[in-house]
This record gives sequence, structure tokens and C-alpha cells, in this order.
Amino acid sequence: MEESVKLTKLASCAGCGAKVGAGVLSQLLTDLRVHRDPNLLVGFDTSDDASVYRVSDELALVQTVDFFPPIADDPYLFGQIAATNALSDVYAMGGEPKLALNILCVPEKMPKSAVHNLLRGGYDKVYEAGALITGGHSILDDEPKYGLAVTGFVHPARMLTNAGARPGDVLFLTKPLGIGVLTTAAKAELCPEAALRRAHGLMTTLNKAARDVMVRHAVHACTDVTGFGFLGHLLEMMQGSGARAEIDVTAMDLIPEALELARMGILPEGMYRNRAFAAEAVDPGDVELAKQDLLYDPQTAGGLLIAAAPESAEALFTELRAAVPSAQRVGAVGTYPGGGPRIVLHA
Repeated sequence: MEESVKLTKLASCAGCGAKVGAGVLSQLLTDLRVHRDPNLLVGFDTSDDASVYRVSDELALVQTVDFFPPIADDPYLFGQIAATNALSDVYAMGGEPKLALNILCVPEKMPKSAVHNLLRGGYDKVYEAGALITGGHSILDDEPKYGLAVTGFVHPARMLTNAGARPGDVLFLTKPLGIGVLTTAAKAELCPEAALRRAHGLMTTLNKAARDVMVRHAVHACTDVTGFGFLGHLLEMMQGSGARAEIDVTAMDLIPEALELARMGILPEGMYRNRAFAAEAVDPGDVELAKQDLLYDPQTAGGLLIAAAPESAEALFTELRAAVPSAQRVGAVGTYPGGGPRIVLHA
């Protein structure tokens, strides 16, 4: 295998687009025996981003794991993106990453220099987050895959979940949408170079700044938008919170090149899985189909979706605009009357 080989050509799917669909995943977890522990504050029963275990009245552990096939051809960049994505789950819980373990699958003939650069990309992002990589595990595999198991800390009384949104809350998003479409187009060499560079920049931007702003305000719920797309993760938030969301699509930052590619029908397979999972709970109104596609588009290392108390919304929005790639005030949380859509889109 030559050093110049394109990593994305070694994988059948890329990044978070490789995730098992949310609907299939819920079926796989059905009827699994769950042991109860009063110190387990968050488990997998609410489809949250990470587990949270209380160690003391002042400290809880946040644990998560995330890995996937290459979403970029450059090994160093792939390592950065995978680490950024894995760290994001801890930020979504309001926590701070502290320790990480590498998870690495590589083809036997992959050049050692490429593997080294992949790991170096992961190390650099973890250190940027203020955390440490302390080991890991590697196996041989026909398709390269990389990610991290991450442990973080959070105060038990200040942790955030995806199930705490309340009627009246204002919804914010901190990165634009369209990453899955752009990276799918890139595999076919159809993505404009400037758009691909922007996608890489977004996928290597930690959600640390968004988290640091968020925890200074009255925020009731948070999740990061990754493989299940904006609408998939929003649906999980509304289901967990027993609420309904009204979304102003005109206020959302949809990457222009991704929108044009979606209009051409260039869409990742994960978009169709996400639509199959969430569409029955979504009233699309008069929103253009291509824009709907971007709302279902699987994101890799996407932004945080935040539900904030209305009295904190303006101050939070002001701070987010100075701290994150794209601060968007995308909608509001309402009461779910039972029956009917959980999410209503407005053009």
C-alpha cells in the first residue's frame, strides 16, 4: 500500500455516516437486562450522549466511546476529526474531558508513517481539549477505523442531558449543517475544494468553547448533532423531554454548497436512515425537500443543540456568537399534547 493512498477509498462509508440507524439501534437494545444503581445518573435508556456516574456529591464521571472509518484522506486530519467527535459527547453533558483511550483498527499493509500521523492527529486534539491519552487498543482490520473512549468530569448537580428541555425553552445550534453531503460528494470528487476545506475546519473545531459558554447560563438540555442528523437528535431530545419543537428553518445555517449538492441528489446513505427514523414525527410544512435533507444529514463532529431558559436566551446567544463557528437561534420548545408530530418545521 502506498503512502499516498486515499483513506476514504478504503472504507465503504465515512465518519458518523457509518453509525447504525437510530431506529435499528433502539430495536437492538430492546429487552436488554439493565441493572439499576442509584449513582448511575444517566444510562442508555434515554439515548443520551454519554453515561454519567456519581462518585461523590461534588464529582461525577462522564464516559463515552466513539470511533468510525475515515472521513478524510489525510491520516493526521482523520485523527483530528475522530478525536474532536469523540470528545464532543462529554461537552454535550456539560462536562470536561480528562482521560482518553485510543481505539484503532488498521489494515496490515497500512504504512507505519500513516498510522503514526493518524494517532498524532488524535493526540493533538485531545491535548487541545486539556485531556490526556493514556493508552488504548489496536487490532488489524481491512478497513481503518479510529476513535476514543473518553472519561470526563462534571458536577452532579450541573450535568446536562438530552431529556431536560422545558416548554418555553429556546433552541440554539452552534455549527452549520451539511457535512455529510459534502464528504459524500468528496468521495466522488464532486465537492468544491473551498467547501471541503470549510468542512474539515468545522469537523476539527472542538465544542469546548460552546460548552464553556453554555454552562454559564440557564440551560436545561443539550445534545451534540452527529450521526442521526439534526432532526434525529432533536427528536430524541423531544421524546426524552416529553416536549415538542417548533423549528424556523430560515434561521438555520445550511452550507450553501451542501444545499446545491442535495438539490442534485448527492446524499449520504445515512440521510435516508435518519429520515426513516424521524420522518413520522416531523411535520415538514412547506420546507424545500433539499433543505429537509440537510436537516436529516448525518454530521461528523457537529455542533451542540442547546435548550436554554427564555430568560437566558439573549445573553447566551450574544456569547455564542463570539465563540462558536455558527450561532443559530433555531426554534423553541413547546408542550406536546400527545399524538401528532413532535417537530414542526417552518419555512
